[in-house]
Amino acid sequence: MTQYAAIMLAAGIGVPILAALNAALGKLIGSPTTAAVVLFAIAFGASALVMLVFPGMGALAKVAQAPKHLLLAGVLIAFYVLSITHVAPHFGVGNAVFFVLLGQLISTAAIDHFGLFGAQVTPLTWVRAGGIAVMAAGVAITQLA
Repeated sequence: MTQYAAIMLAAGIGVPILAALNAALGKLIGSPTTAAVVLFAIAFGASALVMLVFPGMGALAKVAQAPKHLLLAGVLIAFYVLSITHVAPHFGVGNAVFFVLLGQLISTAAIDHFGLFGAQVTPLTWVRAGGIAVMAAGVAITQLA
C-alpha cells in the first residue's frame, strides 16, 4: 500500500507542475491548443514506450471490444489539459488547481459511494463527508493568502 500512496503522491505533485509548464508553453507559443497537442504527443510516446517495456501489446487488441463509454476518459483528459492550459495563465495555477481538486473531491465521493465504473463501493458516511469538507476547506485556505 505504501508504494501506491507514493506513486499517487508523485502524480499529485505532477499535476500542478504539468499545468504550469503547459500553460507557460501555450503562452510562449501563443496557442494553448497547440501546447496541449504537443503534450499529448509526448505523453503518447512515453506511454507507448512503457507499454513496449512492460507486457501490454496483447491488451491493445482488446480495446476494440471494450464498452465505448470507457474511452471517454481520453476526452476527459483532453478537456482537463486544454482547460488548464488555457485558464491557468489568466486565473493562476493555484486557483485553477484548487477548482480541479474541488471537482475531484466531489466526483470521487460520488464514484466511491455508488461504485460507478466498477469502483470499489465506499459509502459516503457523515464522517467521510466531514473529512472531504475539511479537505476542501484546507485547499480553499491555501488560496486565501
